[in-house]
Amino acid sequence: MATAPHKLSQYLIWIESILSAASKPKPFIISITASHPDVMRSTIGAIQALRTKGPAFAGIGVEFNTSCPNIRGSAPSGYALANVVPLLNVLADAWRADKSLTLGLKLPPYVYAAQFAEVLDTLRQFSTTDADGRARNPIAYIACTNTLGNALLFAEQVESGAGAAEGAFAVPTALGGIAGDALHALALGNVYSFTRLLEAEDASSALKNLIIVGIGGVTSAEAAARMRKAGASVVGSATLFGKEGVHAFKIISGEQ
Repeated sequence: MATAPHKLSQYLIWIESILSAASKPKPFIISITASHPDVMRSTIGAIQALRTKGPAFAGIGVEFNTSCPNIRGSAPSGYALANVVPLLNVLADAWRADKSLTLGLKLPPYVYAAQFAEVLDTLRQFSTTDADGRARNPIAYIACTNTLGNALLFAEQVESGAGAAEGAFAVPTALGGIAGDALHALALGNVYSFTRLLEAEDASSALKNLIIVGIGGVTSAEAAARMRKAGASVVGSATLFGKEGVHAFKIISGEQ
């Protein structure tokens, strides 16, 4: 598993507590990753065990982070899709057993055409046909794009004040991922590239219904509009939310 502040079991306890106390259904997306099918199987099993506890937990979905840089000894799996197939097999099995399970993929930034086609070719092999003849795929959405790694900022390049960097580098590890406004143009290009390929899919293709979640530099209402113009059905924001808290949603919606 990737390095995280807490174990999966702790997050599941928190989610159970929140959903048990909620006055109406609330969706959750749990982001996971793994480098071995057995780890993926136990992870998805734990999440499914929570989902079976009642209707309040039916809105829990799972996002497989193929762009995580924190798996020791492994590159982000989204850059080596052959390594993703055994892990997708585990997720596909879970979906076949419970087709109410929403599955998504968080993808790393891609920079040339063959990479986008390879992602869709990889997903296509998991498509199935229902008894009514409808083609379906276990993956409901792709989120693009995650941070671009191996970037370096010195301490003097970041804003001073609360949270300012200490030492020579902006982050303690020196190297980190580019996100926010600096990533926006590349994220738009990734969304647009996937949109064009999906538009070219045959009408009967299971991938025709694949949703694109646009992430990367959504720091304003204008940026959100650009994501939708590029083809995203949904937009997400981390950098702005981290800076502004829930006020970020008013900014993105254009209310302020």
